[in-house]
Amino acid sequence: MTMHRIALVGWHVFKESVRDRVLYGIGAFAVLLIGASLLIGQITAGQDLKIIKDLGLAAIELAGVLMTVFIGVGLVAREIDRRSIFSLLAKPLPRWEFILGKYVGLVLTVAVNIWAMTAALYLMLGWLYLASPANLRLAWEAPALDPRIAVQVVLITAELALLTAIALFFSTFSSSAIISVVFTVSLYVLGLASADLRGFNDIVDAPPAIGHLVSAIGWMVPAFSAFDVKSSVVHGHPISPGLVGSMTLYSLIYSVTLLGAAVALFSRREFK
Repeated sequence: MTMHRIALVGWHVFKESVRDRVLYGIGAFAVLLIGASLLIGQITAGQDLKIIKDLGLAAIELAGVLMTVFIGVGLVAREIDRRSIFSLLAKPLPRWEFILGKYVGLVLTVAVNIWAMTAALYLMLGWLYLASPANLRLAWEAPALDPRIAVQVVLITAELALLTAIALFFSTFSSSAIISVVFTVSLYVLGLASADLRGFNDIVDAPPAIGHLVSAIGWMVPAFSAFDVKSSVVHGHPISPGLVGSMTLYSLIYSVTLLGAAVALFSRREFK
């Protein structure tokens, strides 16, 4: 029964999210950006395939981040604003199942959208392959329909699953969607710079206390930069299966920890 209730909450979130106009707006923006990369690539002779892959993957990641942040921070706040939280909690639905169901629903929503955009990117690359002469194809560092693109999207999916847990965590104790957005985006930006923060002492000549503090922050925030292997995809470099497995496990452990904290906070929260 527990899994059934979680699945029902998740399915409700998925159905509600796919009808959200913000979702379509972000998706349309990503598709337009992928299309723009094709035009830019045609202008830049000899670099079209690299540019399309790079901008296409960047557009998919950016769209996924926007979806996660702007929908995720409102998952709980929306129920409170509508006062529907009271009817939900009055049912035989433990609060931890409610939080987990919300998480599963948003991860499913984001995953479906970014993989749909990935299919669009592959279609564009397939068209480019068919339209390119054989001598140009031989000069490419990596094939047009490179499976490494899918590997990067797997890592993006794991990255966004972690970001979803962060957005949901902040939404459980803050009644303000703006504050939740600020906290979530700030933590994401810090996570993108985590590698630089960890090596702060080697980059900046700062007092030891400040250097150790910045380095500690770099180790505590999620290492979002480690999910990015777009450079390897674009230039045809090998991607270690161990990296994919370790980063997926990293996302899982970090997400479970954040969800546990979110459940603990939400369980103690009083609604009036």
